[in-house]
Amino acid sequence: MPIERLRPSFSFDEERIQELKRIVPEVFADGKINWETLKNALGEHLEDETAEIEHFGLFWPGKKEARRIASIPSKGTLVPVYGEGLKTDVTPGDDGINDSHNIFIEGENLEVLKILQKSYAGRIKMIYIDPPYNTGNDFVYDDNFTEPLLEYFRRTGQIDEEGKPLTTNKKADGRFHSKWLSMIYPRLKLAKNLLTEDGVIYASIDDNEVHNLRTLMNEVFGEENFMGMITIKSNPRGRQSDKYFATSHEYILAFCKDFSNTLLSGLQLNKTQVDEYKYSNEDGEYRLLGLRQRGSASRRIDRPNMYYPIYVNPLDSSVSITKTEAHIIEVVPKKSTGEEGRWMWSSKKVQENIANVVGKKVQGKDAWDISIKDYLDPKKGTKPKTIWDEKEMNYQNGAEEIKTLFSKKVFDFPKPSSLIKKLCEISVDEGDIVLDFFAGSSSTAHGLINFNFDKKFNTSFIMVQMPEVIKETDLEKNPYSNIAKLSSDRIRKVMSSFLNRMNDSPFELGFRYFKLAPTNFKLWTDFTGKELDKMNDLFEEFNKNLNADWTKDNVLSEILLIEGFPLDSTLTQLDYITRNTVYLVSSPIISHSLLICLDNKIDIDSLNKLKIDDSSIFICFDNSISDQHKLSLSDKGLIKTI
Repeated sequence: MPIERLRPSFSFDEERIQELKRIVPEVFADGKINWETLKNALGEHLEDETAEIEHFGLFWPGKKEARRIASIPSKGTLVPVYGEGLKTDVTPGDDGINDSHNIFIEGENLEVLKILQKSYAGRIKMIYIDPPYNTGNDFVYDDNFTEPLLEYFRRTGQIDEEGKPLTTNKKADGRFHSKWLSMIYPRLKLAKNLLTEDGVIYASIDDNEVHNLRTLMNEVFGEENFMGMITIKSNPRGRQSDKYFATSHEYILAFCKDFSNTLLSGLQLNKTQVDEYKYSNEDGEYRLLGLRQRGSASRRIDRPNMYYPIYVNPLDSSVSITKTEAHIIEVVPKKSTGEEGRWMWSSKKVQENIANVVGKKVQGKDAWDISIKDYLDPKKGTKPKTIWDEKEMNYQNGAEEIKTLFSKKVFDFPKPSSLIKKLCEISVDEGDIVLDFFAGSSSTAHGLINFNFDKKFNTSFIMVQMPEVIKETDLEKNPYSNIAKLSSDRIRKVMSSFLNRMNDSPFELGFRYFKLAPTNFKLWTDFTGKELDKMNDLFEEFNKNLNADWTKDNVLSEILLIEGFPLDSTLTQLDYITRNTVYLVSSPIISHSLLICLDNKIDIDSLNKLKIDDSSIFICFDNSISDQHKLSLSDKGLIKTI
């Protein structure tokens, strides 16, 4: 097998480029795409740039740049921060090795989404986001389109140049909507790649941007994948500071990755709903639902073939499609106004389900109606409605949760965990992953933990939160310097409360902590000088590959991401190799194994004991073994050197 040099490509479009190369190889020359050849290959399917073509869509100043930023590869990585997680947060090789599937990431979410593309593509079942609202007083992320990672570190004070982490977006600004859309657009494009084929995304939003966001998500996810818009009764008293109407609601926009693969689970029936099933027979408890179509398209002229007579036996209420000696009462669908209506089912479907169709005497009238037996199925539940007005949906509950956990108010406008729990109930199953890349105070993690407790599931989360500095005016009452620290501590407190009252938890209580950081690999710097010696020095320095401040744990973490392994992969130190430290990396979602040794020199005895085959990849420093040993190992498996 070949020997490769391991370098991060800083690109997540490689698979799409390879697919294009497979379909139209003739458009590639010297590894580059010949645009003119590609245009000729596309032929009539390519839009004529010179024609005045108008088409429907959402356009704003900066959209082109926002689209481009989604494709700018990140030059960062995620490094583990030991001691910040809970329970299983230990260094590789220790007893009780990092086995938690829950992940908390401190960092700017656009960069993090880019880094997660390879390891988590098609793996996230549910995404919930509560992005900053565009009210004119709040803040939005100020993305820099040329050096996004560098700009992030400037804004968060992680490099010398001081900068603010966020920027105001005032309504007086002519780009009020444009700035917000440019912020959310690339994040949604990247988020879509992470969803499973039956995955769903929920986005909380208010009146300021709901219509723009709906149109934007139509573009990103496809209008056919719009699932619905949920209205949340968030403030029963209404916001009295509003000028005309006291706003008492917000929205959640729901989209799926592919409507042909997506199903939602029903919500658990409450006592009132269960009590509706007041009839019973040998098949179980059931309720009666009218067969006549109600609401829209309920007239005969709407569906003429759905208007036909059904005959009832008055002695036992059984029905028949045809008139018989027993079935003598003719019933046709009529609206309460006397207008001719229509049935919900065709005559063929009624015949196929005749045992579950019955006649019912209209109370107080000499008339009959037709009903369907709808049997109780607790597992099926009830279809979620588009208005959520339960008491626990009140956003004041979110504030009370925070106050109870921290014994004081430390965060403004947190979503109630019950809201996220309800979304999980209809969207998530055992073993799924839930992502929130605007984690805030981590209401999503809180809701998911409660969901796991009720269902006895082991659903895991990935929370992403930027270390946004908490206002100085709040520091006296707020012990947290930034929101990321507050967010992770909330998870820790919620999990600890379960650990304190449960000896043997049926679900996972622990999480790992990662932080966005610059790559450990050297980045090429363009040389503009004329001195040959300096250019040679540049080549020599770049050939070292890793930065001077690299650490073993950080490089291990970056290698996992480069190779497409998830952050919850298992790292085990091989005990049968004693003269060097070799880690075996494995994950249930990856078919091959990964072996890594970051020692400066690898002993021959270690190489002889190394167990690799054609399903293995071995990574080590280029100068840690001889060329002869590289060739020998490459006969067994794939060798990559740093």
